[in-house]
Parts: sequence; C-alpha cells; structure tokens
Amino acid sequence: LYPFLLDVQAPLLDSLDSRLVIPLALKSRFPGLAIARLTPTVAVGGLEHLALTPQMATVNKRDLGPLVLESIPNSQEILSAIDFLITGF
Repeated sequence: LYPFLLDVQAPLLDSLDSRLVIPLALKSRFPGLAIARLTPTVAVGGLEHLALTPQMATVNKRDLGPLVLESIPNSQEILSAIDFLITGF
C-alpha cells in the first residue's frame, strides 16, 4: 500500500525503540485529491510520492527497511505539513 515510510523523528531521539513516520504513496494514486499543504510531494527514485501526513504513526525501529534517502530537499514543507495537521495553521 505504502512503498516507503518517511522517518520524521529527531535524530536526538535515536535511542528510542520507536520512530515517527509518514507513509509515502505514489502521487498518481490520488489524482486531484492531494491537499498540497497537508500532503507535500516527495521524489523517490524519480517518482513523485505524496507524504500522507494525516496517516502519521509510530513504528518499531526494527520494522523499518533499509534507508532509501538520507535527506529530502523540501524538509521544511514536511515540517509545515505536520504543523498544519496539528494546529490548522
């Protein structure tokens, strides 16, 4: 269903067993349904994915697969989407 999970937890908390993640889904699966401010686009492997911020959840670190991207260029958009989800602003 979601080919990738975006780990958004601060590295300062790497000692915890869980990680806060946002699922990524192919943008083509949601034609015209994306809310840009809430579900920003993230490119992975040359394909556009939506960060499904409303589905944000925690997972155990051992359940995460291999690292695909070290960082994303639009990390501020991801933080803004989380803020928008929580505060509405």
